[in-house]
Amino acid sequence: MTSFRVEHFPFSRQSIKTWAEPDGRHANWPVVYTLSSNREIYVGETLNAAGRLRQHLDAPGKKDLSAARIVIDDTFNKSVCLDLESYLIRLFAGDGKFTVINRNEGITDADYFERVRYRATFDEIFEELREAGMFTRDIPEIENNDLFKLSPFKALNQEQAITMEGILEALFADIDSGERGTIVVQGDPGTGKTIVGIFLMKLLSDIERADPTERTENDSLFSDFFMEGYVEKLKDFKIGIVIPQQSLRKSVQKVFAKTPGLEKSMVLTPFQVGESDHDFDLLVVDEAHRLNQRANQPSGALNKKFPEINMRLFGHDDLGKTQLDWIRAKSRHQVLLLDEAQSVRPADLPSHVVGPLVRDSKKQHRFYPLVSQMRVAGGADYIDFIRRMLRAEAKEPREFPGYELRMFDDLAEMHEAIRERDREHGLARLAAGYAWPWKSKNDASAVDIELDGIGLRWNTTATDWASSTNALEEVGSIHTLQGYDLNFAGVIIGPDLRLDPVSGEVVANLDRYFDKKGKEHNAQLGIRYDGDDVLQYILNIYAVLLTRGMRGTFVYISDPSLREYVRTVIRGAEP
Repeated sequence: MTSFRVEHFPFSRQSIKTWAEPDGRHANWPVVYTLSSNREIYVGETLNAAGRLRQHLDAPGKKDLSAARIVIDDTFNKSVCLDLESYLIRLFAGDGKFTVINRNEGITDADYFERVRYRATFDEIFEELREAGMFTRDIPEIENNDLFKLSPFKALNQEQAITMEGILEALFADIDSGERGTIVVQGDPGTGKTIVGIFLMKLLSDIERADPTERTENDSLFSDFFMEGYVEKLKDFKIGIVIPQQSLRKSVQKVFAKTPGLEKSMVLTPFQVGESDHDFDLLVVDEAHRLNQRANQPSGALNKKFPEINMRLFGHDDLGKTQLDWIRAKSRHQVLLLDEAQSVRPADLPSHVVGPLVRDSKKQHRFYPLVSQMRVAGGADYIDFIRRMLRAEAKEPREFPGYELRMFDDLAEMHEAIRERDREHGLARLAAGYAWPWKSKNDASAVDIELDGIGLRWNTTATDWASSTNALEEVGSIHTLQGYDLNFAGVIIGPDLRLDPVSGEVVANLDRYFDKKGKEHNAQLGIRYDGDDVLQYILNIYAVLLTRGMRGTFVYISDPSLREYVRTVIRGAEP
């Protein structure tokens, strides 16, 4: 039986007075409320609804809000209200109908007594608000949307929160001392590096725009940074986030365009940083391992820009300079989010750059590891298993309770299973290593991947492919999926990777690896890449693809020897 009610009235002084007078509890009972206009919404929780709403009437940023909704439940307590507030903020931000004008430092994900029971009530509250026109989509649709997945209103886990606090303390210490500084955040796929970067951008923007004299009920981990002594240090503080991959960059730009205090122009390519007419106080670099060293670029125009930027920044064209050097030259402070094991091309930052970067940050106590698995339901053990499996080093059959890991011998059967999971959960997609040429790029009627009597094409768009119209019938590559979450991934391990039946070692078949940039020698630096070098990139690619699925991963393997080996280590994969 429903125990809550949602009361709705105009957001005005007289309406608040009329609403509050009959019931003294409106000044002494925990509630959650929304204040909205046609375009904006604010979500809050309070023990004194009448008093808090009157305070909001006097806040300049809320003068255009016109409607109030109060969620009241006789069983609510402070912990429940904090949870419901965070829940609704995340869903409103992910739905996209309204621009959420909250700060993000108060988003929580704390456990409390009977949380599971209350969460069922939250879903009922959501449905009542949706029926009232406050949401445009249901919860699964919202949660599968990039606005939700890449939202700055995510609840940080304890590890991420400690990292965020450490970043803020180090940043303000460097500002006070006048020192330049670099912070490194390192983590496996799914540990939330991108979320840390996006959350930090929003948090710093909120601190910069905060009124330290404004009264607040928030007692979050970051509340102290909104007080005098911090806010003024960020006045006119120039920040940006650098995202090397085109697809992810476009998705983050969409999120920033919908977030107060953030702008899509803050989301940059490394080249835009190098060419910028101004310097930055702080640059956050997501997937920093994907920054480039000097190498043949995807276009002649970018090849031309590399030496031009070097000349502009350093006075000469030093072939040893990388895009990381550009970042450091153009900013006083940097936060680098990286995982060297996700480097997928020879042009990426080399290990002799990344290694010292990590070591130096550890010596300076500016290194933050993320280890808790936030994406894959199989947990960190699954990530470790995948990496060992790809090297044929896993020996015992494994299964991961709550995670669907399946092997298929027929590609059509796997594709149908992906379609079925997409009908059930959404965001189930096929992915593959670059073991087939991209014929359909120049001939839309051409088939790229032909196996087991079926033909498939590579992704027809390079940006936001997973959400595109025909994605379910296409195959995504590493360049469209790195940094993204899927519910289920059906991964085709192509003939570019095989198991030598004599040595028992996994080797690269370079004749069947068609990413030219993935095996191209570096003529500018005089570096030649052999089979072992390229093998590492191919293994990294498959490790990334096999860790995209939050709920499950399906696997199809072209090479017979590798297929038979993998069958022995995935429990239940017997023919």
